[in-house]
Amino acid sequence: MRLFDFAMIGANQMNLKRALSACTVLALFFTLVILAGSTAIAANAPESVVAEKLIAAWNSHNPDKMLPVFTADVFYEDVAYGEVSHGHAELRKFAVSEFEGVPDLELKLVRASIHNGHGTIEWSFSGTDKGVYKTGKKFTVRGVSVVDVHDGKISRCLDFYDSATIMRQVGVLPAQ
Repeated sequence: MRLFDFAMIGANQMNLKRALSACTVLALFFTLVILAGSTAIAANAPESVVAEKLIAAWNSHNPDKMLPVFTADVFYEDVAYGEVSHGHAELRKFAVSEFEGVPDLELKLVRASIHNGHGTIEWSFSGTDKGVYKTGKKFTVRGVSVVDVHDGKISRCLDFYDSATIMRQVGVLPAQ
């Protein structure tokens, strides 16, 4: 071997060490990026707890247990029926009418995605129609709440679901 060949071997070993060092640095960088991402998710997790509180509040059948989930100046709209509530007093009245109309009302949380104070809560709503159409028949409908959250409470909530689905299930509309 010539001296030049030994120099090339030495240079290749040096390049290999540099390449390994670069790979190690990149691996550490990506590990930190992944950890930072999971920290961001964990930081948003308390906002998602709002979804669980909302579902539990409805399932309590107690309007007074609902109010702490919302800000005092909440804007709540049941879009399907055009019911709008401003503030705790109107929301309480709306909740009472829902509990009376569907006394065995039950919501099940499907999924929630709330980030940076805004998100969606997917749910299924089931019960027996006692006071809405007064049919005494059971129904189940899927829906979603679009929410704004401030300081851990819902300040704006828009509920979307297909009221025709309920009406078909309780016999007010013909089945499709």
